[in-house]
Amino acid sequence: QALALEKSGLSIAVIDAHSSDGMPIGEPELRVSALTLASQNILESLGGWQRLDFTRVAPYQKMSVWDKDSFGKINFDADEVQQPQLGYIVENQSIRHALWQQAEQSQNIELLVPNKIRQLVFGKQECFIGLDGDTQLSARLVIGADGANSLVKKLANFPQTFWDYDQCAIVATVKTTLPHDNVARQIFTPSGPLAFLPLWDKHHCSIVWSQDEARSTELMAMSMDEFNKAISVNFDMSLGLCEVVSDKQSYSLKMRYTRQWIKDRVAIIGDAAHTIHPLAGQGANLGILDAAALAEHIITLIELGKDFALAKDLRAFERWRKTETLKMVASMEGFKRLFAGTHPIKKLFRGASLCMAENAPFAKNSIVRHAMGLNGELPALAKLKTRESN
Repeated sequence: QALALEKSGLSIAVIDAHSSDGMPIGEPELRVSALTLASQNILESLGGWQRLDFTRVAPYQKMSVWDKDSFGKINFDADEVQQPQLGYIVENQSIRHALWQQAEQSQNIELLVPNKIRQLVFGKQECFIGLDGDTQLSARLVIGADGANSLVKKLANFPQTFWDYDQCAIVATVKTTLPHDNVARQIFTPSGPLAFLPLWDKHHCSIVWSQDEARSTELMAMSMDEFNKAISVNFDMSLGLCEVVSDKQSYSLKMRYTRQWIKDRVAIIGDAAHTIHPLAGQGANLGILDAAALAEHIITLIELGKDFALAKDLRAFERWRKTETLKMVASMEGFKRLFAGTHPIKKLFRGASLCMAENAPFAKNSIVRHAMGLNGELPALAKLKTRESN
């Protein structure tokens, strides 16, 4: 967000409890993101993309999705939409450090770390911010990009809707017997999806295994040998035998949707505004698009001579990003419900749906372009270097 506003003429302070941990080295980090081409465009335009260690960035050209208990399967290929790849698998720590390095070079950005917000007081012309150690700041606008448990959201009293997916996501790094061939794969099982995201080593993938809570507890309690067998079997042996080569972690999955994103002098974006099921890997991309869209709107308001921190003038941004987010929330809930369970009629329907989409070029093209961030109402930064096909 700070980098997207760097050329706005504003003085920007970033308050964070932690500085960057540096570029990851050695074994892959557990937490990775599947970045779309739209996100790549944004990061590249801000100077962060160029700072990544590309020996640890994994582009993928194909995606395969299938249902374990039916005949349904669909495959996507970057060639079908005249693009070099569908997206990139990048470690979250790499993204954070690259952007951090870029921000350190800016004359208009001050990094206040380590620091935490303790108090927000909203006035007519500015917001007063109380930090650790009795430090006081004032700002015309506070932007909360502080995660699902956002303190800014709490202090601003933004109402939130949420429901529990009754699932946990298990993440780990696995070594596979067969090479992944730069293909992202996901299988839907009755108790939740299992995704294999290709890493830079052709025999290593990051897995995200979303399972019902009871099943997740069982899996986490297994010995490593039992867990390896469970992965291999549930993945239909698609990449041969699998071996976990990292720790494995589990976290609860919840949908959170903040019903109000703006007030006078405050706005929230990213996970502070919304969290969704990880089955399509779109959470990080939604947050990056939020930041680019808010920056674009603020710069437009400045050019028009308006107060960019008033709710009435930020309303258009809120409507814009809420619309895109609600589409994604609805899609993820629909996919989760459709592919859950073993009812024969449901299995037949989802199998037929996948096969129909596989054999319907227009529908398939639309799905993959949306997943790549090429469709929808995008901020200008997301379009900057997109290689559109005619």
